[in-house]
Amino acid sequence: MRTIIIEDEKPSARRLERMLEKLEIPVEKLLHSVNDSIQWLLENKHPDLIFLDIQLSDGLSFEIFEEIDIESAIIFTTAYDEYALKAFKLNSVDYLLKPIDEEELEAAINKFQSKFNNNKEVTTNLSELKKLLNTESVAKTYKKRFTVKIGQHLKMFPVDDIECFYSENKGTYLHTKDNRNYLLENTLENLEDNLNPEKFYRVSRKFFVNINAIQDIISYTNSRLKVKLNNFNEQEIIVARERVKDFKEWLSN
Repeated sequence: MRTIIIEDEKPSARRLERMLEKLEIPVEKLLHSVNDSIQWLLENKHPDLIFLDIQLSDGLSFEIFEEIDIESAIIFTTAYDEYALKAFKLNSVDYLLKPIDEEELEAAINKFQSKFNNNKEVTTNLSELKKLLNTESVAKTYKKRFTVKIGQHLKMFPVDDIECFYSENKGTYLHTKDNRNYLLENTLENLEDNLNPEKFYRVSRKFFVNINAIQDIISYTNSRLKVKLNNFNEQEIIVARERVKDFKEWLSN
């Protein structure tokens, strides 16, 4: 089975690629924009399956359909409202809500294999999907602040005041510029689609770091990198080896 991912947020694309590889489904290509996707699909045989985000860096992914007759099955990866998408769900299209769950991903793959292995014809009702999601006014939004319960009080932290998010002893914490840690009622996985990828990057399983809080980056063992933040000294922040390339790209964007 030939598969590609079209997703503008490179960390999310890499994460989905790793999840698919666990299911022994290789990904032929990662694409990150409408223009790149159109160009690639014009020059290459269409894959059996495309994982497609709705909002890309240079526009809506529906623009790809308007330029090319897609011959592939589509599974949308999206953060849009679950109920709206349920109303549209067709036999030829599935969707995965972000952050993507491994079991739901496997179920979507099984659905694709059972329905399309013997029938390659795909009919996507694009106009109905656009109408349903009201895409003319859709834009990605990210959390601007986080609320933490402290005793009987709620305290708000603007994201610009947060140096990093990290996990420790089964808890998830935010660390502020004034060198304080606060426990969140959340997980790092659930934070992924709430954080602006221009500001925050998940350097490892345990850390998201704010680009504006990085003080130094140092070469580390086994081709890894160590990140030093302005105030965070609780533990070492190591960029996982498989994330180093994407991390360097993120820094230069």
